[in-house]
Amino acid sequence: MDATMRDLITRNGGFDLCVTEFLRVVDELLPPRVFLRLCPELQQAARTPAGTPVRLQLLGNNPEAMAANAARAVELGSPGVDINFGCPARTVNKSRGGAILLTEPETLYRVVRAVRDAVPGRHPVTAKMRLGFEDRARLVDNTRALLDAGAAEIVVHARTKVDGYKPPAYWDQIGRVAEIASTRGVPVVANGEVWSRADYDRCRAESGVADVMLGRGALALPNLAAVIARGDTPWSWSRTLEAVIELGSMDIEAGRERYMPSRTKQWLKYLERAYPEARDCFERVKRVRTAAEMQEQLCAGRRRSICAA
Repeated sequence: MDATMRDLITRNGGFDLCVTEFLRVVDELLPPRVFLRLCPELQQAARTPAGTPVRLQLLGNNPEAMAANAARAVELGSPGVDINFGCPARTVNKSRGGAILLTEPETLYRVVRAVRDAVPGRHPVTAKMRLGFEDRARLVDNTRALLDAGAAEIVVHARTKVDGYKPPAYWDQIGRVAEIASTRGVPVVANGEVWSRADYDRCRAESGVADVMLGRGALALPNLAAVIARGDTPWSWSRTLEAVIELGSMDIEAGRERYMPSRTKQWLKYLERAYPEARDCFERVKRVRTAAEMQEQLCAGRRRSICAA
C-alpha cells in the first residue's frame, strides 16, 4: 500500500499502525527525497490524514548502510523503523535481500543490531520475517537472532519463501516464535491469509498471539480492519466502487494518470475475492489505457449499480 491507498484505507478506522513498502538499501545513505517519496506522511508527523501512525520499512543486508538510513528515517520523523526479512520476490532475494537472509541468522543479527544502535532508544526497531526460506529449520535460530539484536517486535508471515502466498498459512507455527519471544517480553504479530473476521479469530486462536497485521486482506475488503476492530458491516459493492473511483481521482490529482489504469485493474483483481461484481467490472475495463476512460467506465458502472438497486 502506497500513501494514497493508506490514506483511503485508514479513513475507515480499525488500524493501530501502518508500515510502508520497503525502501531498498544497498551501500549508501539515501537522500531525504527518497524517504519522502515513499512516505510523504513524514511531512505530516508520520501519520495518515486520518491520524494513523506510519512506520518506515527498510530492506537490505549491509549493516552500516541500514543503520545510516534508519537513523535518517527517524530524523525525518518516522516513529521507529521496521526491517523486512520476508520479501519473497526473486529479484530481491537474488540481491541478498528479504527472505533469503532467513538462511543467515548471523546477518539478521548484525543488521538489526546495527540499526538498533543507530536509532534512539525511544524509537522501536521491529522486524518482519517468514517461517523460513526453503523450510522452517532455522525458525528458532532466526527468532533468537532478532531478539538478541534488540528487536522490539516481530511480525511473522506464516509461510516460507518457497510457500510464497499459496494457502494455507501455518498460523500455529507463529506460536513457536511467540513462545520464545515471550521470555524477553517481546510481542509477536501474526500475518498471512486473514481475509475476514473469522480468519482473524482463527489466526489468533491457532497462533496464540493477540495482534494481527493485514496486507492483501485489506485490499480485498477495504473496511476489514473496522469489521475486525468494531464489528462494522462489510462494505457493499456500491460503497467499494465509490472507493475505487475515489482512488482514481486521487491519483489523477497527484499527477499519476499514467499509472492509474494499471493500479485500478490491480485493485479490482484483489476485490474479486470479496465481490463477484469486481470481476465483471474488471472485464469491462481490462483494455482501458487512459485515466480519463477508466474513470468514465467506473462511473458508468456506478450508474448501472444504482439502476440495478
